[in-house]
Amino acid sequence: MDELEHFRGEALAFLEAHAARHAPRRDGFHWGVGSDRVALFSEPDRADEATEIAAARQWRCTAFDAGYGWLSGPPRYGGRGLPPSYERAYQALERDFDVPSQVPFNIGLGMVAPTVLAHGTDAARSRYLRAMYRGDIIGCQLFSEPGAGSDLASVTTRAVRDGDRWIIDGQKVWTSGAHYSDIGLLLTRTSPGPKHRNLTAFVVDMRADGVEVRPLRQMTGGAAFNEVFLTGVGIPDDHRLGEVDAGWTVALTTLMHERGSVGGARGGAGILSTARFIASARQFGLDRDPGVRQALAAVYSRLAVARYTQLRSHARRQSSMPPGAEGSIAKLAHTQNLAAVADLMSQILGPHLVADSGQWGTSAWGEFILGVPGMRLGGGTDEIQRNILAERVLGLPKDPPPAQPGS
Repeated sequence: MDELEHFRGEALAFLEAHAARHAPRRDGFHWGVGSDRVALFSEPDRADEATEIAAARQWRCTAFDAGYGWLSGPPRYGGRGLPPSYERAYQALERDFDVPSQVPFNIGLGMVAPTVLAHGTDAARSRYLRAMYRGDIIGCQLFSEPGAGSDLASVTTRAVRDGDRWIIDGQKVWTSGAHYSDIGLLLTRTSPGPKHRNLTAFVVDMRADGVEVRPLRQMTGGAAFNEVFLTGVGIPDDHRLGEVDAGWTVALTTLMHERGSVGGARGGAGILSTARFIASARQFGLDRDPGVRQALAAVYSRLAVARYTQLRSHARRQSSMPPGAEGSIAKLAHTQNLAAVADLMSQILGPHLVADSGQWGTSAWGEFILGVPGMRLGGGTDEIQRNILAERVLGLPKDPPPAQPGS
């Protein structure tokens, strides 16, 4: 028995001792069975959310203490130093068991932790990485601002040095999970120099004096996002990520991981089911409609291509290479695919989409369709992704060529 197979046996024994296997799943999609909710954003009641987070923390703690919390991480900071293949093997086994959702940790472990590992001081790595992977703390990302949008180089939140600490003043917006997070990855302006050379990143305590979190209500009806106000917030210099005024490099590390996370998200896997779309068309007698059939075929093709792109991204991570432009490809494709699904279901459902008759699988799609525009903004707008692909993949110039005389 090789070492990986031996590891699988140990991991399976751990899971069987601490969690129940999922009940046998039905084959395929069955109209009218189970919940018909189709939503892109998790927007639970705050009391229910607190219960879910407590369960998620407990499971992360249990798995980490047993040696399965950060298999590929450096032992110095709480990991086991194993190859990424061990991480994938454990995740494949865990999917067969009924364990608490780990969604509250997506941003912290998918974006904040890799950035702290790449750019943090040894003090910050020691203090936060183990705690994040164990579930003791949750992280959020404080990048976007009301006046900057996706132009992160134009952020105006200021950090002014005061001895061995920094004083922060400013506002951030669209911060997922800020209301339950313990730390935030913060991007600030630290000098009046040229754009991209005047930014500095920090880890900020979300419970510190001067940090105020306010919920933002969306048109879906929920409040999964927040705006964060920072007034005279003090941050120790050893919580700085990277060099002073070199925060743009730090931000790029985060953004690369973010785009890969959004583009490869499994959150919509159950929603983006071709069987669900076909069943809906049949339910309303449109499975023979040429227009609907063509739209179904287009959506099927889009989703298939997205899966192949995701495999390319996984292959890159398996080789320990940093995230590349495929993250932007995946993110842009994901938002376009969601828009295509929204158009398809609007075509199939027609007035059933907006008139809540109580019929299963109809008006429940409204929450999904209202959430699609938000996905075009989060993780970098579609326009930003196109610029990245044009410049870094296709090699197109940033500025148009000068006009020729007489043209």
